[in-house]
Amino acid sequence: MAKNRFEGAPFRGALRTVALAALLCLAAGPAISADGIDPDADAILRSMSTYMGGLKSFSASADIDVEVIDLQGQKLQFSSSGTLLLVRPGQFYSHRQVPAGAFELFYDGKTMTLYSKDRGAYFQMPVPPTLDEAIGAFRAETGFQLSGDDLLYSNPYPGLMTDVTSGSYIGTAWVNGVECHQVAFRAEKVDWQLWVQTGDKPLPMKYIITTKWLTGAPQFSVRLGDWNTQPTIPPGRFDFKPPAGARRLESVKVNEMGEVELGGVQR
Repeated sequence: MAKNRFEGAPFRGALRTVALAALLCLAAGPAISADGIDPDADAILRSMSTYMGGLKSFSASADIDVEVIDLQGQKLQFSSSGTLLLVRPGQFYSHRQVPAGAFELFYDGKTMTLYSKDRGAYFQMPVPPTLDEAIGAFRAETGFQLSGDDLLYSNPYPGLMTDVTSGSYIGTAWVNGVECHQVAFRAEKVDWQLWVQTGDKPLPMKYIITTKWLTGAPQFSVRLGDWNTQPTIPPGRFDFKPPAGARRLESVKVNEMGEVELGGVQR
C-alpha cells in the first residue's frame, strides 16, 4: 500500500511547530483595555469602517456559506454566490445564485424589490431614502436579512460592536491570496471574526458569525472579492421594471435559514 504523503515524522513535526507558534502568538498578544477590547483589534475595525463609509460606490463578489442543524443533529452547510453594487446614500443592486435559482435585489432610493426570474415573481415595498434605513425597514417587514449587511452601512462600527464583551487581534492571514489582519470579537449570543485587507485599503475580505445560543453553534460566513471602488454603473442598474407576465406578491416568507421564499424558491 502506498504511503500517505502526509504521514511521517517530518510532517507531524511541522504541524506541531505551526500549532505551537499559533499558541505563542495568542498568548503573547498586546494588553487588553479595561473594556476587554484589544486596542489593535479596535483600531483595525475602526479603520475598515471609516474606509468603507468613505466610499461613494463599490462593487464586489461574495461566496456565502450558511450552516444549519438538521432534525438528526447533523450540521449541514449550504453555499451560494453573488455580486453586489452600491452607490451611497441610496442605490443598491445584488444578484445571488442558490441551488434553487437566481435572484436579484433592486433598491433605487425609494423602493426595494426582490425578483426571481425563474419563478416570474417579485416582491416590492417602499423603503426610506438611504440604504442604512432601507436595510432595517426591509428586514422589519419581511424578516429577511441581506447577507453581510453589517458591512454595508455608512458606519459599520456601531452595529458590529453591539453587545461586544471582548475583542482580540489574532494576527495576519491570507484570504483569496490577499494578506489580511484577523480580528475576533465576542458578544452575548454570537462570536464573530473579520479579516481586513492590510495596507491603505482596509477592505473586509472574510466575515464569520458563530451563533452560540443554538445547539451545534452553526456559522454564517461570507468571503468577499473582486473589489472595485470605482465601478462602472450601467444606466438603470438600480431600477426594476416588471417583465410582462411577472406576478407581484403581497408578502414573502423567511425560512429557518433566514432565506426568503419567493414563489416557492429561496433566496
